[in-house]
Amino acid sequence: MSKNKEPKSKLSEAEKTEKKLRKITEEIADLRKKYIKQISKSAAMDVKDYTLKSNDGSDIKLSEMFGDKKYLYIIHNMGKSCSYCTLWADGFSGVTYFMEKKAAFAVVSPDAPEVQKEFSESRGWKFRMYSSVGSEFTKDMGYYTDAGAYWPGVSVFQKIADGSIKRISKDFFGPGDFYSSPWHLFDLLPKEEESGNK
Repeated sequence: MSKNKEPKSKLSEAEKTEKKLRKITEEIADLRKKYIKQISKSAAMDVKDYTLKSNDGSDIKLSEMFGDKKYLYIIHNMGKSCSYCTLWADGFSGVTYFMEKKAAFAVVSPDAPEVQKEFSESRGWKFRMYSSVGSEFTKDMGYYTDAGAYWPGVSVFQKIADGSIKRISKDFFGPGDFYSSPWHLFDLLPKEEESGNK
């Protein structure tokens, strides 16, 4: 086999695997939709009307975050100290306009309101941010462990006609996931030597 054919062969193998991954991803999305439809009727998680903090330090109820929407995306962000969470948030800033056509959208972190305000302004984030300081919200939703560690992810809430709130779906974030496109673009670059990444 010539040297010129080897990269093409490897690319073809990658493309075949990618097609398999796309099919699996579509299957997962379909299963999630069926699951959400099922639990929205019977087993969605009842959620109390938590009080969080706006960036100006004022209180805001979870129910108020819906605005005039039926659904609410809450991104569970680990805060300023997490570079991965910053990467996710930078990406969400660019799609907030489209997200909010379907549901209300906000990011919640454990940072104090003033820290959160300064950092979000420095990044140019366009979405609403709330602080979970003094609230059990993040822990109750499963994004804070007994060992004292935060986890990033997303919860989707639904406001019922009677004013009650239910969580109808959730997911955790991790490096290389589908919630941040840069990782997949990074994969298109050749792997750098260890010393070149420092």
